[in-house]
Amino acid sequence: MTDAVSSGGTPPRPPTPELRASDADRERVAEVLRDALAEGRLDMEEFEERLETTFRARTYGELAPITRDLPDGQVAAAKVDMVKRPEPDGSWASRIVGGEGSSTWAVAVMSGFQRRGRWTVPRRFNCFAFWGGGELDLREANFADREVVINCVAVMGGMQVIVPPGVEVVVRGIGIMGGFDQREEGVPGDPGAPRVIVTGFAFWGGVGVERKVTRAERQRLREERRQDKLDRRAAERELKESARDEARDVHRRMLEGHHDLRRARHEDRRERRRRRED
Repeated sequence: MTDAVSSGGTPPRPPTPELRASDADRERVAEVLRDALAEGRLDMEEFEERLETTFRARTYGELAPITRDLPDGQVAAAKVDMVKRPEPDGSWASRIVGGEGSSTWAVAVMSGFQRRGRWTVPRRFNCFAFWGGGELDLREANFADREVVINCVAVMGGMQVIVPPGVEVVVRGIGIMGGFDQREEGVPGDPGAPRVIVTGFAFWGGVGVERKVTRAERQRLREERRQDKLDRRAAERELKESARDEARDVHRRMLEGHHDLRRARHEDRRERRRRRED
């Protein structure tokens, strides 16, 4: 019995294996399997079998055994957080979370890799592409530190780094018969936002850096534009109706004035006729 229990404390709550796993949880386990394949701990048949099991898993209880027999299994289990925490508020302070990052490297040899969605960018991420390509999408990512380095080596291949608005980008890569995209460099970042340094080497290849909003933000902006258009149309209709109502009032007043004038003339003629008869 632990000291906490003997002194009347509450023992740590064990993981809940029946909790539903998210896509990000499955992707973190898949990353551990990819690392194990690259290190020779798994052969291709075992890797494919476990990867298929990973993406079929629906709960933490189904994910936990997949990496249990790997030397890095305990670290892998820690990466899949068994406690569902409140969603971050979206501020930069809430997205700089510390730690080691979800993964630290990626390799594409005549193939491709992708990191996107909710993942944690480490302080240094190394990626290599040979006759292949990769995409690093940081729009929904958290960051291990205020400054992260993405080291890209592209040989007859290409990589794309996508950053959200507000992030400062510094490009320090070297290209030989290739290049690093520098269009986003020099754009000032938001206060408290992370700094992303893109460095590395490109030979007959290229590394692109692009600034995009998230799909949710793009949808929100689209809805705002749609609502603005509807509001403008409603205002135009209201203005037209108001102008029509005003025109009707002017016309009504003109008719009333014309009738009053005719009535006054008629009364005047009757008065003159009565006077003549008298």
